Amino acid sequence: MRVALFEPDIAGNVGTILRLAACFGIGVDLIEPMGFAWSDRALSRAGMDYAGAVAVTRHVDWSAFERQLAGRLVLLTTQGGTRLDRAAFRPDDVLLLGSESRGAPAMVHGRAGLAVRIPLVPGMRSLNVAVAAGIALGEALRQTGGFPE
Repeated sequence: MRVALFEPDIAGNVGTILRLAACFGIGVDLIEPMGFAWSDRALSRAGMDYAGAVAVTRHVDWSAFERQLAGRLVLLTTQGGTRLDRAAFRPDDVLLLGSESRGAPAMVHGRAGLAVRIPLVPGMRSLNVAVAAGIALGEALRQTGGFPE
């Protein structure tokens, strides 16, 4: 299982997701362009010393990411047709989150094998991308027996 971020805007969110991935032994794909420099201090602050413990693959663009994609692409989106608690995850899934400011474009939605939403109370638009990644990854690892021993 992997987590992928489509053109992320906020270094602190990426750092938090890198820490999350390191703690669970999950690789991360970063699809560029990103809205910050890779060496951004906010990335280091949020990722702390965990960022070096995660396998990160940077992709120059969507096409480069798509060419190497192995497994099913699971898009986490507020427009997802399947609720998180009703989704069936696989060990080789790649959980993709869109950029904080724009989400994921139609081409990404069209490529997803599964579009999942985290159910929220009425009137609430969305969760922070790092929080959403943690919630979805936790459920996916629970279902697939992927938590570390």
